[in-house]
This record gives sequence, structure tokens and C-alpha cells, in this order.
Amino acid sequence: MPRRRVSMDDIARHVGLSRTTVSFVINGRTDMNISEESRKRVWDAVRDLGYRPDAGARSLAARRTDLIGVVTDITTSPFGGGIVQGAQDAAWRQGKLLLIVGTDGDPGVEAAAVDMLLERRVEGMIYATLAHREVAVPKAMTEVPTVLVHCFDGALPHVLPDEAEGGRTGTRRLIDAGHRRIGLINLDPAVPAAVGRRAGYERALAEAGIPVDPRLIVSGDATATSGFERAAELLDLDDPPTGLFCCTDRMAMGAYDAVRERGLRVPQDIGVVGYDNQEIIAAYLRPPLTTVALPFDEMGAAAVAMLTDPDGPGAGRTIGCPLVERASV
Repeated sequence: MPRRRVSMDDIARHVGLSRTTVSFVINGRTDMNISEESRKRVWDAVRDLGYRPDAGARSLAARRTDLIGVVTDITTSPFGGGIVQGAQDAAWRQGKLLLIVGTDGDPGVEAAAVDMLLERRVEGMIYATLAHREVAVPKAMTEVPTVLVHCFDGALPHVLPDEAEGGRTGTRRLIDAGHRRIGLINLDPAVPAAVGRRAGYERALAEAGIPVDPRLIVSGDATATSGFERAAELLDLDDPPTGLFCCTDRMAMGAYDAVRERGLRVPQDIGVVGYDNQEIIAAYLRPPLTTVALPFDEMGAAAVAMLTDPDGPGAGRTIGCPLVERASV
């Protein structure tokens, strides 16, 4: 049979003090004339009897719950889970608790999740996506402060990766290694990540005085198969690139196979840089892949910081995408 919850009345009877006195001690009131000896007796009883405060009652009294809701399509995928981890760590440091609902991107589940989180009086919400994209959030989400992570809707505050600077960083690494003909294996040209990464690639080339050759820019669907096929196209040109900047690590994995199929070596003959820093791929390719990291942990932490800022979340932030140096350049 479940043990009955210890109450303040139980503490008061145990120590022979009034419930009011016990309440003042437990709630940290220092403006009351309570002796140190009485305070010690109360705290000893709290420990010995296993008293725990009622979070619901305390939140009603304080008019806050210290709860932040997270609605996300990042569920079982290990890639992108850093958003939740970063948010959770930042929330914990501030005495906040996350209520996390995985939705698999189902709009009906999202709407129901938002309603349930609001019923639990969350103080704010984070809406996070695995892919960098434009979204339409449930209307009820705007009833509390909300920050979008890795996505945007043109109205709510957001935290996004600096895709253009990441594209520049990856391309610059190849340029610094002496490459002048650099192929870009990009994502679907219509997606925000592809737009930013190409802009960064072209900026890095311009800064180095290297003309953009449209024949060296191809697009794929973010898979290893697509990376293999697009890399093969580039390597079979009459004047092939000596460096490949692949806009996902999965594409880079496929590019490795295309390089080897032609009797070439990474990095001796072809330098390769990836994007995302999917550890399960990048660290275990041979040679290990130099890549640009998506700052998932930092984006999650930034969202919590924005929600808990006394001045409000502001309009939005971009987070830098650092280079993770390994051995493919």
C-alpha cells in the first residue's frame, strides 16, 4: 500500500510547534522571531520524516510553476537530440523543469500537446524541429512566451544556426589547405539550409579571389547514395575538383565511396568537408571526417535563456556553426 504523504501538520506534531511556525521555516521566512533551535528541529524532522513540499500548492501561491513545455518532432533520432539536452541542462541550472512532448511532426498531436501543456500552466514553450525549416505552430502556443528552435515562422522569436557562416567556414578550410577547385554537394536548393550554405560557399570563394564555377555546384537529397552520385558527377568532369564540401555528413560518406571507386584517396588526392557533425558518422569514417557542426546543444540552451530573460525573449538569435577538425582535409 502506498505510503501516506508527510504533511506540514505531521512535522508540527512531531516537533511540538505550530503549523504556522513550521511553514515559515520551510518557506525560508527570516523576518519571523523563530529561534535557531526551533529551525533546526523543523529541518531535522523534514529529513527524518521524508517531507516533500507540494509543488502544485507552492506554484499557486507563487503564481509560477517553473515548468517549460517542449514540443518537438525530434523523438528517437540521435541527431538533433542535443536541442533537448541543451535546453534541459540550461533549465535545470535555473531551477526549471522541462515537460517534453514528441510529436513526429503530426499537427494534430502538436495541437493536443500544446493544450495539455497550457493546462499544466507552463511558463513558456519551446518548439523545436530536426530540420531547419519554416513552420506553422498551433495558435494556442502564443498564449505564453514561445521560442522556435531550428525553425521559424516570421513572427515568433527563434534560434537558428548561422548556416551562411557555416558554409563559409567549411569552404574556407578547403581553401586554406590549398584547394582552388572546390565542389559543393548541396541540399535541395529551396530549403533554408541549402540557401545559407551556398551563400557561405560563394562568399569564401569570393574572399579568396576564386571565381564560382556553376559546374562545381550540384544538389542532392542528404543521403549517402545521393552524395555518392553527385560526387561521381563532379569527379568525372574533365577538370574535376580537388576538394568537396558536402552539406551533410551522410553525403560526405557517399562521397568517400565515389573517391575510392576512382582509385583516389581522402585526403591525399581529394579533401572532403562535411556538415552537421553527426558523430556516429563523422568520427568513424576512415579517415575521420572534418565537418561543420550544427550547434544543437547551444540552440536549446539559448532558447531557455531567452524564455527566462526578465526583459523577454527578444526577436531571435543565430548561433555559430564551428568547424570540427578531424583528418579528411
